[in-house]
This record gives sequence, structure tokens and C-alpha cells, in this order.
Amino acid sequence: MASGYDLKPILAGRNESSIKSLAESLALSYRVLDLSDTEKLCEVLREVPLVLHAAGPFLHTSSLMIEACIASKTHYLDITGEIPVFEAAKLYDAKAKQAGIMLMPGVGFDVVPTDCTALYLKEHMPDATHLKLAFAMIGGKLSHGTAATMTENMGEGGMVREKGNIVRKPLGQKGFWVDFGLKKLFVMSIPWGDISTAYTTTGIQNIETYAAASPKTFSLLKWQFFYNWILRTSFVRNQARKKIKLKPAGPSDEMRSKAKSLVWGEVQNAVGEKKSVRLECPEGYTLTGLSSLIIIKKVLEGNLKTGYQTPAGVYGADLVMEIPGVTRDAL
Repeated sequence: MASGYDLKPILAGRNESSIKSLAESLALSYRVLDLSDTEKLCEVLREVPLVLHAAGPFLHTSSLMIEACIASKTHYLDITGEIPVFEAAKLYDAKAKQAGIMLMPGVGFDVVPTDCTALYLKEHMPDATHLKLAFAMIGGKLSHGTAATMTENMGEGGMVREKGNIVRKPLGQKGFWVDFGLKKLFVMSIPWGDISTAYTTTGIQNIETYAAASPKTFSLLKWQFFYNWILRTSFVRNQARKKIKLKPAGPSDEMRSKAKSLVWGEVQNAVGEKKSVRLECPEGYTLTGLSSLIIIKKVLEGNLKTGYQTPAGVYGADLVMEIPGVTRDAL
């Protein structure tokens, strides 16, 4: 995929056998290093102008990489969707500006299409006070990395943005049906990255994020008060991690080529007026690869802003339309 963008990345990872095998299959060079080895990490980062960080769960890895990028003056991108990671990255804004680098977490499916949707709606309703964003996957399956991140958040509940502040709420507190165009699906509230990023991009004070789920799952979550504490135990999370390792690493190329990701957004102003829009996109992991490459190329060409940034905040609401296969339908 990178070859189509005239890019030749250097792969990096801590497991030599895995990274060597992948690098050889792609005819790419590689480096073996551990994030905890700060000196070696900075030494490797000084070889390149930019890093795309893909080692999740990002809650445990992003700060180590960001600090090394600041020290080595290397632009930082990642593919996280974790609210705490976005919020933590914001705290490095001043140091990143001083180092002359850009920090842009969330350059994949988390959160490019939803961030662009948020800005598109804000531009069409500048006085919007409330924003709802929802997404769904048709076909496909989770990768090990995404599943591992979900395991880290088991039993933690949900989050929304209220009057500018991030507020904890029960997972699946709200639910409703959305017409995504391709299909009408039930969605429930979840803590998606836009609770952080859409606020930075648009300034809208009240934000809720939703994902497709079965009405049965939504009903079961009414009892989460009684079992969330169990999901947070090390035993349950370790069992979940073991099951993840036994499953395929992620969706196959054939599955990804047939799958779709769908996005819907709606804004409302103080007098109750509403505007909405929906996107039809490639499968989530395919989109992540494409959006990451598009943003990487922009940064390498000098098209960037230093400090902490969001994708749509720098590149506009039409960034998502640069991704092959994306269509947008204003309602």
C-alpha cells in the first residue's frame, strides 16, 4: 500500500522474528527496539522525520513514544481511538511546538471519518450546541490490537462531553435507530475518541458517540452496575487476552475488500434546528491504512501545524473525501 504513495517505511518492533519476517516479505528495512529503551528509541527516531505509532493499547505506549519524538524532534502520528490518549497528548502541546513537531493521534478510522464529519456539520451549522456521531461496520472483524484495547476498557463504562467537560456515564446509556443509507441499524452510546477530538476540532460543548450494537446487548447493559466490577478484575481480563491470542490476527484481505464502514453525524443548535450527514467508507482497517498514508505524505511535504493537532483541524472536513471509496451524503 505504501508503494502507491511513493513511501518506503522502516518497520520497527520489539520481536525480532516477527518484524524480520514482515520486513523481508515487503522488502523493507527494519529496526528492533523496545519502547522502554529511551536512548536507543531516540537514536532510531533521529533517522526519520516522522513515526506512525501502531503499538497498542496506546494507553500504555503512546507517552513513551511521544516523549522520544519530542526529544528527537520527530513528528508523531498514531492510530489510537482512546480518549485518555488524546487528552494526554494535548498536555504535550507546548513541548511539541518548542521542538517544532506535530503530534496527531488518531490518523486512522479512529478518528478521521468522524472528525471530518464533526467539522463538516459545524461548518454547516456554526451555532451548533450538540453533536452526535455514530458508526457501524458491515462485515469484517476486529484485529488483535483493537480487541486488546477493548479488553483494557472492560467494565469501565462510557463517557460523553457535557458543557465542555468529559463526564463518565454508563456504557450504552442511550440507544436509537440510525439510517446509515446502506442499512438501518440500532446504535448505543460508547466512549469513542471524538469525545476528545471533536471538541478540539469544533468547540461544540456537548458530544455523544455511538456504535452499532444489537438491541439485546443494549438491554443487558442495564444490569452492568452488578457485573462491571467483575470485568475489571485481572482474572477476567487475562482470560479475555488468552482468547484473543487464539483467534486470527484480523480480517483477511478478501473480507476487508467486501466490508464497509458507515458513519452518521447530527448537530443541533439551541433552538432545536438539526442537520445531519452520513458517510460510506471502506472497511475500517483498510481506511486506517489509506488515511494514515495520506496524512504521512502531507506531513513529509511540510503541510502541517506544530503542537497537538486533530486530522480535520489541520486538513479540513474534506480530508476524508481524499480516501478512495468514500462517499458523503448530506441529509
